[in-house]
Amino acid sequence: MILLCLAFLAAYLLGSIPFGLLLVRLAGKGDLRRIGSGNIGATNVLRTGSKPLALATLLLDSGKGAVAVLLAAPHGEPFAIAAAMGAFLGHLFPVWLKFRGGKGVATTLGIYLAIAWPLGVGACVTWLWFAALFRVSSLAALAAMVTAPLLAAVSTDTNITILTLVVGVIVWIRHAANIVRLLNGTEPKIGRKKNAAPSPVE
Repeated sequence: MILLCLAFLAAYLLGSIPFGLLLVRLAGKGDLRRIGSGNIGATNVLRTGSKPLALATLLLDSGKGAVAVLLAAPHGEPFAIAAAMGAFLGHLFPVWLKFRGGKGVATTLGIYLAIAWPLGVGACVTWLWFAALFRVSSLAALAAMVTAPLLAAVSTDTNITILTLVVGVIVWIRHAANIVRLLNGTEPKIGRKKNAAPSPVE
């Protein structure tokens, strides 16, 4: 149990690295939390007008989830799952940012690719298909989170399926404001540049 807790803590610290915030600041574009939605993820980085920064954020945020799982996996599935949750919660609630982090989609996809690659590929394909068709990142994310437990149920075991259900519910909760805007038809499209201060609901 102590080792599981250590795996969780180490993964949490890795997951809590706010790559989007750091990259935007290093590029001289200011505080990402004061741009667009105020979120620290790749979609909001894209609103700075820099596609390379957004891509780098996407890869790093997904990579930290994958690395956490891959480092823990040789010790057994319980360690991989503990690391997965640690990295995921670290991104959502980073201690460095007073526990105000991102929504966890990229990190989740990285986790899924590392813990069971068919599950990860399926979730990524779902995200890409919805993103290409509707050009709305949040809708693509929500669809991927619904698809993941179904894919896990047919391609993995019960523990990983439970992981996808728990993560999916949390991601949906984190997207509550996005869901409202989707229903109202006011959710921004991918690539829309917004320099205004973040709305309280975002």
